[in-house]
Amino acid sequence: MSEEHRTGARRPRLVLAALLAVTLAVLLPATGAAAAGHHATPKPTVVLVHGAWADGSSWTAVGDRLRRAGYPVRIPPNPLRNLTTDGQTIADFLATLSGPIILVGHSYGGAVITQAATGNPNVKALVYEDAFAPDQGEQIFPLAGADSALNVDPATVFDFVPYPGAPAGDVDLYLKQETFLGPFAAGLPRPKALSLYAAQRPLALSAGFTPAGVPAWKTIPSWYVLGTQDQIITPEAQRFMAERAGSRITEVRAGHLALITKADVVAKVIGQAAAATV
Repeated sequence: MSEEHRTGARRPRLVLAALLAVTLAVLLPATGAAAAGHHATPKPTVVLVHGAWADGSSWTAVGDRLRRAGYPVRIPPNPLRNLTTDGQTIADFLATLSGPIILVGHSYGGAVITQAATGNPNVKALVYEDAFAPDQGEQIFPLAGADSALNVDPATVFDFVPYPGAPAGDVDLYLKQETFLGPFAAGLPRPKALSLYAAQRPLALSAGFTPAGVPAWKTIPSWYVLGTQDQIITPEAQRFMAERAGSRITEVRAGHLALITKADVVAKVIGQAAAATV
């Protein structure tokens, strides 16, 4: 066979080898990246629990920031009926989630997460935001602090509204407009505060006096965002509860709704809790 024929016979094999090399060069990095992504540790689910006179939308600003950072976020409704049953409602919700959880509570929601996380090994951190962190047997309202705007004649801060099936003497508590726009929503623009006032969800009176159960902060590490201008749960009361729980405290110059007015700070603390425990 002539040299020309031998060269012509080799050419298809050389072209095929070149094509194969190019294909492998393209596919192998993509395959490696997919494998790396497959083995990457997923971020924990952040569960945000709202407090009294609010609903899940109070967490919108924080939740949006966490989602942009790659966290799965869930905001289940808090019934605001009874601390024991509210805690069980959130506990049952947590039981449907797989993988690590960062559990966050605002105001009364802090008391609820304290109950709900007990005994759940998936909850890796608790984050309190201007929140109650009761010990066993304690009641919520007395923990608000001697100078709390709620620690006055109840008729001056609450509207009392009956509800069907209420135990004897129990009522729904709505914040009066003056209390909501003043101490509760301090730091918010008036139009925003008025909107939240109109949509507030009531807390049952009995919920504020239900003895707390075994606190999860005794076994789960915690973080605390402390509003130094809070008039609902006083800064002194917050500090007492945070230090007792061994929480890592971040002070923020804000009122009771730091989850709205200082959402960047609150989201950052949640991220710190996740990074330290998962």
